Amino acid sequence: MVSRNGGASLRFTHRTRYSLPQEITVSKPTPRNVLLTPTTWQTVGPFFRIGLERFYKNDLTSPNLPGEQIEIAGHVLDGCNQGVPDAAIEIWQADAQGEYPQPPDAPPIEDAQKNSVAPNFRGFGRIATSADGSFHFKTIKPGRVPAPDGTLQAPHIAVSIFMRGLLRRLITRIYFPEDPANSEDFVLNLVEPARRVTLIAKKSETRAAAFEWNILLQGEHETVFFDC
Repeated sequence: MVSRNGGASLRFTHRTRYSLPQEITVSKPTPRNVLLTPTTWQTVGPFFRIGLERFYKNDLTSPNLPGEQIEIAGHVLDGCNQGVPDAAIEIWQADAQGEYPQPPDAPPIEDAQKNSVAPNFRGFGRIATSADGSFHFKTIKPGRVPAPDGTLQAPHIAVSIFMRGLLRRLITRIYFPEDPANSEDFVLNLVEPARRVTLIAKKSETRAAAFEWNILLQGEHETVFFDC
């Protein structure tokens, strides 16, 4: 089903926070008289760039693009609070007027927005993390889009995370601090109040129109991820 804003109408649920096992079983050491033969590695990749280089884009802005230009930076961190150096992040968002871009060669969708306000805004970006797990991108603050229940969602950016060890991408969102629409957002209200902070970026203390937002894969302050 497709919503009036050109995006998919999805049923949201969020995952419970992952906790490490209380008991860990350690295997017995191998006897010295047993010969161990080296085997090939079972993990290959990840190869996020081969054939996909054209999709990597961390600046979604362009001259004369309507809307407030912003920058978001952060880190992808594992359960030991270490940066993940080989992750890829995809972002998808509406333009400043709350309209999703429609590819020029896409088949017509009934009641879809035409995105006439910002026809050159692609709304999609892909960013690779650096050696320390850091990432950054530049875009415009999105407008509000309809929620599955017919209300308007707070401005947000949809985020997908790909990395080694993941058979399925992780899906989350970035919201903006002190936005009055956050309190009535359909998706944020599905999340326990104590965990909503993991979805809200922090204002930079040194730069205007800049935000910090980190992705914590495990642990006490794990980022909220959605099944949708």
